[in-house]
Amino acid sequence: MSLPHLGCSKDDLDTPSLCVDLDAIEANIASMSGACRERGIDWRPHSKCHKSPLLAQKLLAAGAIGVTCAKLGEAEVMAQGGVTDTLIANLIVGPKKVARLVELRRIADPVVCVDHLDQATAFSKAMSEAGLSLRVIAEVDIGLGRVGVAPGKPAVELARQVHELPGLTLAGIMGYEGHLLTLEDGDEKAAKILAALKILTDTADQIREAGLPCSIVSCGGTGSFKYSVGAPGITEMQAGGGMFMDAFYRYGCHISDWKYALTVLTTIVSRPAPDRAIIDAGRKTMDGWVHKPLVFERDDIHVQSLSAEHGALKLDPTAQHLKIGDRLEIIPGYSDLTCVLHDNFLGFRGDTLEVIWPLEGRGRLQ
Repeated sequence: MSLPHLGCSKDDLDTPSLCVDLDAIEANIASMSGACRERGIDWRPHSKCHKSPLLAQKLLAAGAIGVTCAKLGEAEVMAQGGVTDTLIANLIVGPKKVARLVELRRIADPVVCVDHLDQATAFSKAMSEAGLSLRVIAEVDIGLGRVGVAPGKPAVELARQVHELPGLTLAGIMGYEGHLLTLEDGDEKAAKILAALKILTDTADQIREAGLPCSIVSCGGTGSFKYSVGAPGITEMQAGGGMFMDAFYRYGCHISDWKYALTVLTTIVSRPAPDRAIIDAGRKTMDGWVHKPLVFERDDIHVQSLSAEHGALKLDPTAQHLKIGDRLEIIPGYSDLTCVLHDNFLGFRGDTLEVIWPLEGRGRLQ
């Protein structure tokens, strides 16, 4: 499949295509970066939402200190693309992955997380044998109930153990308040997020009181950004998906701070009834599981369902003039699970294709 040529219009695209509004994404990036800068904290946006070293470079140019990666393979792709300051916010386990981590450390300066001494011991042995040093942070469970050492004394003890291991540099801690993203009441959401993050920052204080270094206190998702970015004691934010915005962030997380920047361009391929239309984009093109997609700038068209390769639309009377061959832009239900289905972002300035960003980290699940 050939790529469209730079300078073409959206009308020239085949469908479905993953499109980025460059003016909107740049405004969103400036907003997120500026919010961190105003509060004196670092921004290390997650690359799991875009998987693109070229887009990561754009984030660095806007003030990000590096990126957060969901997998070791993602960090490898970022390093190969010149993005060398990465936080791998996942637990790296097994000799094959540890060997790859050593090779990554030769060309980059990653931060890795642990929640158990066994993980740290494996890193220590490998790095010491290679004559390298690796930055390590302890992941603390602040209520999500997924991974993470318990806060307080258990986290302090793990930090001490990491600090004493050769080949490792204790850099700090991280936590994720992901269990609180969808709370609807703003006051309740703010209070519970700040309470969860206080568990994290109190643990950081205890680590420092024990005479141990703790320069990084990292947290934050897009769904909690407006509250966590101002939390006392936090040093860096991982939120990244807000650069795209999507239906889940808007209606699932109740966020209205950013513009929709990511859409899927689709074509109507069937009109089975006056109030129904079928588009050429389904679950293999965009997410509809986390949240139902929306039709961009059309409140009179509703996504009813997605099958593998089709989307079913319900048309209000004002939209029933649409015909086969007409095109619509769809806002994905969730950008993270949409982007990984595509090979490239097509970046438009107005109606002109200005840039193509390959998703080089797509499929790097190991």
